[in-house]
Formats: sequence, structure tokens, C-alpha cells
Amino acid sequence: MDYCEQYSEQGDPVLEQVERWAYLHTAQPQMVCGPYEGALLTILCRSLNAHTVVEIGTFVGYSTICMARGLSENGVVHTFEVNDELEDVEREHFALAGVVDKVSLHIGDAKELLPQIFPLGEGFIDLAFIDADKRSTDDYYEMLLPRMRKGGLIVVDNVLWGGKVLERDRYHDRDTAIIHSFNEKVKNDKRVENIILNVRDGLLICSVL
Repeated sequence: MDYCEQYSEQGDPVLEQVERWAYLHTAQPQMVCGPYEGALLTILCRSLNAHTVVEIGTFVGYSTICMARGLSENGVVHTFEVNDELEDVEREHFALAGVVDKVSLHIGDAKELLPQIFPLGEGFIDLAFIDADKRSTDDYYEMLLPRMRKGGLIVVDNVLWGGKVLERDRYHDRDTAIIHSFNEKVKNDKRVENIILNVRDGLLICSVL
């Protein structure tokens, strides 16, 4: 993995500053996706020529910035964050990265806000990134699927859950069971093609059929 990271696109001073802020000021800085996964998100957006991206779980804005950098001209990342205490720093980070015009920040519950912003029948989301409360992952997935364009990607973070899904005989907590159940569901879901990448804490990529 070290070799892969060494010979892949690296982060930059802006992203390093955003990540450092998370380590200094938050209790769970590991929620930052980091330069390796961030580069992948940028490349996925650029490969799709993505115009409309949805992110559920903004945190400090690291992954938002990465995806905004891969957008097509006039593209927008609609990012949803339930914790209103992070809003000011998120906006500061977007300004620092020069992506303010490419990000639409929505503070509140994505389950309530997303259907208002993206009505059913208007399937034009190019890429969706789910990185929020794990117990609601399936809810977000089902909300997003009918709003995606064909060939669009749904990307879900933390699907290996620190390796706990591999050792379910040892770990019997609810989150591990929920994440494994979701992985099983997507594996058998005929609406998508999927692959799990051993990137950071596990990245599930679904191509919508």
C-alpha cells in the first residue's frame, strides 16, 4: 500500500491544511478520506465528466474539495452535513481551496433535504459519495438510486469497517452487522454492477445500470 501511495497523485498544501485542522480540532480526524482516496474521487469525477455530484457527510470538506476539483465546467457538488457546528470551517476550507462556486453546502438531515433538491423522475446525478452515519447507509443508497443517471456511480466509504466485516465471529456489534448486510445486498442487487476496493477502510463503487 505504501508503494501505491508513493506512486499515486499526492495531496497538496490546501488539503494538508484541511486534514491538519481535523486532527487538531475534531475527535475523529480519521474521518478525513486522505490524499489517496481523495485522488481517486477526483479521477472518478473527471472520468465521468461529472456535472452533478452528491455527497452525504461533508465533515471538514476534504472529500468535497477533491470531488469539486474533478467536476466539469459549471459542475456542482451538493454536499449534506447534519452537524451545523462545522458549517463555518467547511466554508473556510472551500474558500481556501478556491471551489466556493463549485460547492452547494446543505446543513441538515439529508433524508429530508435531498428529496426536496432532487425530485424523483429527474435522474441526473453523475456521482454520489456516501460517507455518513453507517446505520443509514442503505437508506441513502435507496434514496439515491432512482435519482442517478445510467452509468452514474454510487461510492460508499468504510465498507470494510476496520476489518470487522471479515471477522464477524469475533465482532457482534450492530454497526458491523449492518455494514455486512449492506454489502451482501449490493452484491446481489441487479440494479448495479459493483466492486469493493481495498482502499483505506474499504470503498464500494456501484455503477448504475
